[in-house]
Amino acid sequence: MGATLSSLTENSAGGGGGRPPGLGDIPESCVAGVLKYLTPPEICNLARLNRAFRAASSSDSVWNSKLPPNWQFLLQLLSTPQTQAQAQAQTQAPAPAPAPLTAKKDIFAFLTRPLPFDNGTKLVWLERNTGAVCLSISAKAMCITGIEDRRYWNLLPTEESRFRVVAYLQQIWWFEVDGQLKFRLPAGLYNLSFRVHLGRPSRRLRRRVCNFEHTHGWDLKPVRFELSTADGQQDSCECCLDGHDKDSMGGSARGCWVDYQVGKFIVSDSDSWTEIRFSMKQIDCTHSKGGLCVDSVSIIPNDCRG
Repeated sequence: MGATLSSLTENSAGGGGGRPPGLGDIPESCVAGVLKYLTPPEICNLARLNRAFRAASSSDSVWNSKLPPNWQFLLQLLSTPQTQAQAQAQTQAPAPAPAPLTAKKDIFAFLTRPLPFDNGTKLVWLERNTGAVCLSISAKAMCITGIEDRRYWNLLPTEESRFRVVAYLQQIWWFEVDGQLKFRLPAGLYNLSFRVHLGRPSRRLRRRVCNFEHTHGWDLKPVRFELSTADGQQDSCECCLDGHDKDSMGGSARGCWVDYQVGKFIVSDSDSWTEIRFSMKQIDCTHSKGGLCVDSVSIIPNDCRG
């Protein structure tokens, strides 16, 4: 089969009459019709085959099917001067491409990079294989009880977060983290999760180390995670964050970041605004707790969780 494909490709590159038909003779519209059913990485790989595939792989008709229904909303959200300045200021997030973006392939490539908005406290991007919209919300965008008092909380700079900063709890009795989001999401099933870490990660002599000096209280009673939407959907779960080699989600309880799955919600209308509220709390005041990093909340289409 490899020899046959090689022969077809060589024939398509050659000239002269009387030669047998090759891949290069396939009409571009036919090639584009096939590429619509492939994933973006597969399209990019086939673009290297010959000129016909390269031309078809840049067709707007191919990439229009890969963009989400709200792609124009995303471009408008990310095209404001303030948002562009935020993207350039974040060393981890690349600066937006020069405007205007006209080719759908370029728009797709631009949106697959994590791009900040809302004063840099949120990120949005497209999953490369499916074009699904993904969101991440920094701890700085959430309402955290006692965050103003440095006896309880501190904002720590770190390279382990997309936002380059996490909220670190030293000790508190009333633990409550609340957040909300209003966004135009494409229709589908979404999963919401909190990304947290027991212990204080840092680097020493170029090695990652964790300090568990303040880590306590998370094995006594479970933390409650909740989410709700404006149209009445609700989901919740409870789990202890400490006290076992493995947490209830199957991840290591100490020393690494764990995504705690809160629940799922359905978006039925791509043209409407979706309002979501979410929280993480342990407000039993019979004991103190501390030594916890809160990084972000992720909203990912259920098919993209892997």
